[in-house]
Amino acid sequence: MSDQFRAIVVDSVADVAGTGPRQRGTLRTLDQDFLTAGSDEHPAAITLESGVALDVEYSGVNYKDGLAVAGRPGVVRRTPLIAGIDVVGTVRSSPDARWAAGERVVLNGAGLGEGLHGGLSERALVSPHSLVRLPSAISARRAAAIGTAGFTAMLSLMALEKQGIGPRSGEILVTGAAGGVGSVAIMLLARAGYSVTAASGRAESEGDYLRELGASSVIDRAELSEPGRPMQSTRWAGAIDSVGGTILANVIAQTGYGGSVTSCGLAAGVELPSTVLPFILRGVNLLGVNSVDAPLALREAAWMRLAAETRFELLDELSTEIGLAAVPEAAEAILAGTVRGRTVVNVRA
Repeated sequence: MSDQFRAIVVDSVADVAGTGPRQRGTLRTLDQDFLTAGSDEHPAAITLESGVALDVEYSGVNYKDGLAVAGRPGVVRRTPLIAGIDVVGTVRSSPDARWAAGERVVLNGAGLGEGLHGGLSERALVSPHSLVRLPSAISARRAAAIGTAGFTAMLSLMALEKQGIGPRSGEILVTGAAGGVGSVAIMLLARAGYSVTAASGRAESEGDYLRELGASSVIDRAELSEPGRPMQSTRWAGAIDSVGGTILANVIAQTGYGGSVTSCGLAAGVELPSTVLPFILRGVNLLGVNSVDAPLALREAAWMRLAAETRFELLDELSTEIGLAAVPEAAEAILAGTVRGRTVVNVRA
């Protein structure tokens, strides 16, 4: 097997406007030692002696990947770096006895595509400590279709359940509904028996798609986009929010007594223009969902539930497959908000 492989690499490049270096992701052909190369400023975090070597089969394009590949600041912490926060592949070799050659594994987050080389590559070298064996019910392609987005959606559902929010609690709102997290969240919630309202900026064009996933009703995100009172008429027993900002503040203000809202994204901003009133007067719970640093036991539990509860025929319908060369274009599309569902990357195509 050749020691060379292809990958999407984020480099620092000169800005033609002369304002300093900027980042940009491009398809490159690399030598094997790229995976372990470091510098005085950024020593190699994973070595052949500590890392599990993978032959990658699939990855994906998440919102965070879009930011990284398109050169937006705040994701990639060192360059050059292979992008991709998801990786699905087969163990090639491992110094850790827990992993044997030929095992299929999945890894989401855990620093991939941020400070560690990621999964938009034909090869990967990853830490053994967050790896999950791929459940036999899930193919490699479907695991990539689930990806960080679906993994985060399941963590959000589990967080709601932990707070006692069940199908009989009332209406559950999903924001960013046509995106990756939102699409999978609707599918999982509906499968579990919840009544789901989908909020999307593309409610008119994507309404049929969202109802097919299981949404009982669809609203335009404009209903939630303008600043509102900190306490509003109650509409939701719970919510899964992937956008943040004013939308999240309004969702909290409309959540009923003892309700819970999970927060797992910031596409609409990092600010939360709210007050403590919903938390004190209605006992609303705001639940942060961090898929990047999830402990191994939680990762394994989430993936076992995804294997049992995912409607794979719908997952296939909400997924689009591309090759590595198409990733930069897909990155721009996901940032523009024109992507429906999940974008799967066949790294061998």
